[in-house]
Amino acid sequence: MITLRKAGSPLLLISLLFSTGANAENVPHYLTAQEAPDSLAILPLPPAYDSVDFLRDKAMYDWGVAQRRTPRGRLAWQDANVKAENIPLLFAQAFGYPLSKEQAPEIYRLIVTMKEDAGTWATASAKKHYQRIRPFSFYGVPTCRQEDEKTLAGEGSYPSGHTTIGWALALVLAEINPARQQEILRRGLEIGESRVICGYHWQSDIDAARIMAAAVVARLHAKAEFNQQMEKAKAEFTRLAAGGAQ
Repeated sequence: MITLRKAGSPLLLISLLFSTGANAENVPHYLTAQEAPDSLAILPLPPAYDSVDFLRDKAMYDWGVAQRRTPRGRLAWQDANVKAENIPLLFAQAFGYPLSKEQAPEIYRLIVTMKEDAGTWATASAKKHYQRIRPFSFYGVPTCRQEDEKTLAGEGSYPSGHTTIGWALALVLAEINPARQQEILRRGLEIGESRVICGYHWQSDIDAARIMAAAVVARLHAKAEFNQQMEKAKAEFTRLAAGGAQ
């Protein structure tokens, strides 16, 4: 059975990155907080401000700002406006088949449930411990989507919750539809890039998030409830494929 956690705890507040809404009474998970990979235990320290790695972070920030007036910047702007019910829209084109609740309910249930294992439990401890300042606060420069700045300014930047979710979902969806793995994985990478372009995260936040995403997916595969839903999702995809691509 999928576990439900009451909203309102410090850990769950971080899930606003990809939350079902601040007023949601219950948030679904496959993992408990104790079962999920611990980002503080796994990840290295975020780069020091006088390090070579931080020079890379700053260079990638400059690259991202330069993208904002391009088609890639438009995609980043769209990626930043994602609510729980819209998560399947991130991957539907890359996946090649509809991923809506109505058209693919089993796949939808899988990805909407596992997103909080990645975006909440797997990132919370490092975010809380390091409280790393975000690029837009560091530079005092607006993001690509300013309405989120007030909320995000109070949350640690390392690692990126959006990216952890995006890469974890890409890994799982590529397993369901291996014929489209290149497109799906590329889309997963783009979701992380979008966080840099918008100025929400440093590149090292993105790199760390992808480590946590892989750790989450590995742990999910040891969970019976996840595996059962994964089999339902794969069976549903077989039916979708038999009916033709979108």
